[in-house]
Amino acid sequence: MTDKTPTKGTSGRGQRELRVRVKSAKGRKLSSTLWLERQLNDPYVIRAKKEGYRGRAAFKILELDDKYGFLKPGARVVDLGCAPGGWCQVAVGRVNALAERKNKPVGTVLGVDLQEVEPIAGAQIHQLDFLADDADALVKGWLGGPADVVMSDMAAAASGHKGTDHLRIIALCEAAAQFAFDVLEEGGTFVAKVLAGGAEIGLQTMLKQNFDKVANVKPPASRADSSEKFVVAMGYRGRGKAAQDT
Repeated sequence: MTDKTPTKGTSGRGQRELRVRVKSAKGRKLSSTLWLERQLNDPYVIRAKKEGYRGRAAFKILELDDKYGFLKPGARVVDLGCAPGGWCQVAVGRVNALAERKNKPVGTVLGVDLQEVEPIAGAQIHQLDFLADDADALVKGWLGGPADVVMSDMAAAASGHKGTDHLRIIALCEAAAQFAFDVLEEGGTFVAKVLAGGAEIGLQTMLKQNFDKVANVKPPASRADSSEKFVVAMGYRGRGKAAQDT
C-alpha cells in the first residue's frame, strides 16, 4: 500500500510534486519496503514506463551512446544477456533497425540470453549461451557477418559477499570481451558493465591491448550508491594486429 506525500518544490503548473511513500506491510522486510519506495520514486523508472522501455537500464546505454556515438545507423549490434530487452530497444532505434529513417542505412540488432525474452520489434532474439563453443559462429551467421558493437549489461548472480560478486562480474566481463574478440569487425566497439573493486586491472590491460581507446564511465542513470561502472572500448584492432602489438 502506498500514499503520496507532498515534497518541497512545485511543478511548472503550480501543483505540488508528490513523493510515493510505501507503508510497511506484515511479512515484508524493511529493506524490501525501502527498495520498493526507491523504485516508485526513481525518475528513470518513471521515464522508462512513460517512454516504453523495459527497464531503467535503457537510459544507461542511451547516455553512453550520447557520449561516445557507437550505435550508428547501419551498425550490426550484439547484446549479450539481453533480458529484459531495454538495451536492444535503444539499439533498434539508434541503428535504424526498423528502417524508419529512409535516408539512413539499416542496422541489425541481435539479442542473446540464457532465458527466453519477449520479442522486441526490430531485433532478433535468440536463446543462447554465449560461452558455447559454436556461439560466435552462430552469431556471425545470424548477423550476416561480423559485429560493429558487442555490448553487455550482464551481472552474475549475487552471493551477498561483495568481494566474491566483484570477482564474478569481472570474470563474466572478461568472457564477454573474449567473445567480442571473435565476432567484432576491426574498428568495432565493446561496451560492458563492471564493478569497481580492484580486480578489473587485468580486464583493463586486455582491452587496452586490443582496442585503440578504452574509457571507464559511470553514466548519470547509474545509481550513485552503486559500485557499477561501464567500460567502453573503441577501435578494435583485430586478433592478428593485437597479437603483433603486444
